[in-house]
Amino acid sequence: MALTTPPTLPLEDELGDVLAKAMSRAGLNDESLAMRTGVRAGRILDAIDYRSELTADELRRLAAVLGLNEVGLCALGAGQYPRPEIGALPFCVWPLRMPHGIGVANAYLVGECGGSRAVLFDTGAGIDALTAVWPSSVRSLDAVFLTHVEPEHAGGLCDVVAKFGAPVALVPEGVKAPCGSGIGDGEKRRFGAIEVTAFATPGHAAAHNCYLVTMPAARAGAALLISGDLVFAGSVGGAYFSHEQLRSSLRRVLAAVPPGTVIAPGHGPLTTVENELRYNPFVG
Repeated sequence: MALTTPPTLPLEDELGDVLAKAMSRAGLNDESLAMRTGVRAGRILDAIDYRSELTADELRRLAAVLGLNEVGLCALGAGQYPRPEIGALPFCVWPLRMPHGIGVANAYLVGECGGSRAVLFDTGAGIDALTAVWPSSVRSLDAVFLTHVEPEHAGGLCDVVAKFGAPVALVPEGVKAPCGSGIGDGEKRRFGAIEVTAFATPGHAAAHNCYLVTMPAARAGAALLISGDLVFAGSVGGAYFSHEQLRSSLRRVLAAVPPGTVIAPGHGPLTTVENELRYNPFVG
């Protein structure tokens, strides 16, 4: 296995982001949440504005009303959200980190170790941002997959296809993308020894896919879940399409793959299915 790992990334979402997303899901504002929890509205707003001094007891009360994992929320509040050890993979993975706002957007290359070809998942904001972080050892692409169509994840698709000679670009069913054709739930594609399985995971967007990457012939090594904006280390993506569908997609995918699976999210650091099942505030 080879996994090129840059310096440790911060989490995509802090406590305030998680509270804001959970309040939106529950249909509560600061005043109504304060009434239900006994936590003053001003303290809730301070937490949302990244000035949190919430106590463990206050976090437990917020978790109970918002339907969040108490252990994970308290860990976030203490600045100690668990970071799992990333185990061996049977293929090589290159996380491509590109600036986006105050954080980063991630794309990923996956290929057989020692080769010069790979499969690309998402394209970042465009060809210039992507090539700035491109590894010199990867000279061509077998395919490009998009998790969903947003500017920081799907920029310059046709440019990428042309530059790296990708014979196919695959997008979630229902998406109209230049140079791309649809791939639906449960469909598989094989590239040498590497197999990619699509999961339809609407919620963040109406058309959103996750991709499970495996090497069926390998005797050891974890699978890789390209999760897009479904799930991050310690949080989930914004439910811009549907809170209920995002929750359903999250539960379905995390239950469908092995717990040792490495999660490669659209923002923030790598994590594992086991870690997020145990600690993610939105899982449970």
